[in-house]
Amino acid sequence: MTTVQAPADPAVERLRRWRLVLGGEADGTGCRLSGRDAAMDGALAALYRGGESGGEARSRSARSAGLGGSAPQVARWLGDIREYFPTSVVQLMQQDAITRLGLDRLLLEPEMLEAVEPDVHLVGTLLSLKHALPETTRESARAVVGKVVAELERRLADRTRSTLGGALDRSARVNRPRHRDIDWGRTIRANLKNYLPDAGPDGRGTVVPERLVGYARAQRAVKKDVILCIDQSGSMAASVVHSAVFGAVLASMHSLDTRLVVFDTSVVDLTEQLDDPVDVLFATRLGGGTDINRALAYCQSKITRPSETVVVLISDLYEGGIRNEMLKRVAAMKASGVQFIALLALSDEGAPAYDHSHAAALAALGAPAFACTPDVFPDIMAAAIEKRPLPVPEQR
Repeated sequence: MTTVQAPADPAVERLRRWRLVLGGEADGTGCRLSGRDAAMDGALAALYRGGESGGEARSRSARSAGLGGSAPQVARWLGDIREYFPTSVVQLMQQDAITRLGLDRLLLEPEMLEAVEPDVHLVGTLLSLKHALPETTRESARAVVGKVVAELERRLADRTRSTLGGALDRSARVNRPRHRDIDWGRTIRANLKNYLPDAGPDGRGTVVPERLVGYARAQRAVKKDVILCIDQSGSMAASVVHSAVFGAVLASMHSLDTRLVVFDTSVVDLTEQLDDPVDVLFATRLGGGTDINRALAYCQSKITRPSETVVVLISDLYEGGIRNEMLKRVAAMKASGVQFIALLALSDEGAPAYDHSHAAALAALGAPAFACTPDVFPDIMAAAIEKRPLPVPEQR
């Protein structure tokens, strides 16, 4: 015989949810928690109520007695929240634990790294701590970073290659191709207006190819140069992670010559490490000042084919260098034919805090600065490669 569980009373369920939201101080709800609900309440209390949980949770175990400074206790708490909450909530709670309780120092221990749910923000924290990582923790930290990078590559690589591959093909199209270079599909579509229904020798219709469409031969195909210029100040951590992944994907495309440059008050060219984005990330140095002018000067020195070059500056534009020189460099690059893109962020977090006066100055030069999500970035790059107006996302 099958037992069917009766649905919960809506009024009781509503009180239960309010009790979980309001915490142990909400005794006026008249709702007492037990079992899994008490465990969830204890995990929330350890983080958001200074270690004080409700009476029901306190009776459960020492796990709900606060996080304190004990790595084993925090590791158990991390395991609890992974059991009780979905991944997106777990990642948010981890971020809160790091910022509210100063748990970043505990990430220096292998037991902690094995317990956390890897995400972009955790990678940023680890990269900022990398010089303090003890030898016993470095491999665990690298594994965490590698897991996040691999997930981002799975999410972004195929669409990026497909979108940019199409843009490169279109930019390389020629209208007087050799016979073997004719793209027959595009040629037929371009000449459908010239269709003659009974012109063929066998009475079939014929398309008169007034205009042939094709592609340059592979060895003579148009090749684009891409320079990613990444601000590695501490506020740009998530953008640095995504940029490293995109840099590796772009570098894997033979029709692109990709260079990746990171900067704070100094400039480092990481192009030789682009085959491994994890190496790129561990070579960055999150934090410090910002000298955009110096970084752009270096990038400008590497441009050999301005009309076939796309420069992507990813920065919050808080310039510590020479403002007027920075703007002159951008103007000079654009005047030479460079496609210049200024991104305030390359992340899922929306528009960050940024220097509005510098953003307005760039916009006046025809280089609007805007935040971009990783999913939109391939479309931005495709437009730049084809020299179309950039599909600037609406800023919230």
